[in-house]
Amino acid sequence: MAGGKLSARQKMINLMYLVFIAMLALNMSKEVLSAFGLLEEEITASNEVTSIQNDAFMADLATKATDEPQTYASLYEKAKEINSLSNNLDNYIEEIKIGMMKTVKPNQQDNFEVQDKPDFLDTKFFQGDKLSKDGLLFQSNMLAYRDGIIDILGDDYPLISQKVNNQFGMKEESPRGKKVKVNAVKFHFEGFPMIASKTKLSQIQSNIKTVQNEILSTMMGGKQTALLSVNTSNYSTLLETPKSAYYSGEKFDGSIVLGRVDDQTKPSRVELSLDGKALVEGKDYTFEGGRVKLNVNAGKPGDHTLEGNLIFKQDGEETEVPVNRSFSTIAKPNAAVIAADKMNVVYRGVDNPMTISIPGIPDNKVTGSAAGLSKGSKKGKYIMRPGKGREVTIIASGTLPDGVRINTPAKFRIKDIPRPTGTIRGEDGDGGPVRMNRQGLEISSVGAKLLDFDFDLKLNVTAFSFKVAGQPTVKVSGNKLNAQAKSALKRAKRGETVQIFDINAKISGNSSYKLPRITPVFVELAN
Repeated sequence: MAGGKLSARQKMINLMYLVFIAMLALNMSKEVLSAFGLLEEEITASNEVTSIQNDAFMADLATKATDEPQTYASLYEKAKEINSLSNNLDNYIEEIKIGMMKTVKPNQQDNFEVQDKPDFLDTKFFQGDKLSKDGLLFQSNMLAYRDGIIDILGDDYPLISQKVNNQFGMKEESPRGKKVKVNAVKFHFEGFPMIASKTKLSQIQSNIKTVQNEILSTMMGGKQTALLSVNTSNYSTLLETPKSAYYSGEKFDGSIVLGRVDDQTKPSRVELSLDGKALVEGKDYTFEGGRVKLNVNAGKPGDHTLEGNLIFKQDGEETEVPVNRSFSTIAKPNAAVIAADKMNVVYRGVDNPMTISIPGIPDNKVTGSAAGLSKGSKKGKYIMRPGKGREVTIIASGTLPDGVRINTPAKFRIKDIPRPTGTIRGEDGDGGPVRMNRQGLEISSVGAKLLDFDFDLKLNVTAFSFKVAGQPTVKVSGNKLNAQAKSALKRAKRGETVQIFDINAKISGNSSYKLPRITPVFVELAN
């Protein structure tokens, strides 16, 4: 039951078997039996050490299978099958040894010289020249173990499979000096002293534990080699940069690093946040081949910080790999920048809305400054209320990704609000008199408006003068004809034109600004 590539220790044990068997054949003294007993004790002690190693191996593999199921779960399932087959055969052989030793008196268990009779196994395993029921069971259990282990190994480990077949294949063998082959059970156990057979059974147990250890070590070593192997499916090149953008003429100081991207390096869990908000698996990120693939909105223009930990389980303990990355979001261009060089104008007396930005710099890192300039309610928006003078310089300041601050000035001309046009009933006459009846004029409001002006200003009329030909000019307070003006209106003739002039008005919300003189309005009476 031995074969394949043997260790030096195994070769030594096999050689001792041959020596002991030869001594028995020469009818040597009882000391030979003691030598078998001592060898059996050595093998048993070695088996206990190997069992402890195998148990520790299984416990470590169970932990790895829990921590990294994608990597070790399938390997652990195979290991459990191998462990089950090994334990079953080992326990079965141990039961035979226990039954064998029950035939020895308790006070003679360590007296190997009295364990010289072959009766126990000769009776148990053989019935005449054939194997008994128990002999056939022993043979079938050995073959079942061989077949089970080889089936688990498949074609992946041919050398181990060959070794298992040699050690547990129950191949017929020829006794020394004879050409005829006999059954393996007969060859190894028929007619041998009890202590020799016990030693042989302990050796089979040693083979079981050694094979188990060798299989698990080889499988684990192959898995580690696969994990560490470098090929295009396992790794990808990544570019690390200390900042997210560079400018023309600037030194590029990025680094190319190797990153593992296969499923074997998937973290057991992650704790990530974007700008302080926790990310949710399945919604904000997914796992793809060892990558944590983000699926989040780039957010508003500005800098954004991704931080947290990738957490891996190793030997039952969690190992945290810190994450601290940032990226910048800039506003998406949606229009060309076309400027009229002579039209940089702001108007005195009104709130001039302005947008201040610097391409490539987030709005939250850009500021504007000038006399009369104030921030608006939204990022990048400002209000300019120019004071005295004919020009104002607005400075846009921003901080580049590398920390360098830049300032960009822009000059604007300051202009006054243009001359308003007087109106009656909302009409300005478009260069001529407004035709209306006498009764309508009496109840209509005098107003003022800015024609073709970019700002929609509300002007409130506070006073005006009313003139009917041949009648004294009437000064009116408010925006409608008073009693004196109405009396003068009654003296006007049909088709006559009356004048509304010296109109005074104020800007709603800015009564301190003095508007230019307002053009008069003329009314032609229709009745």
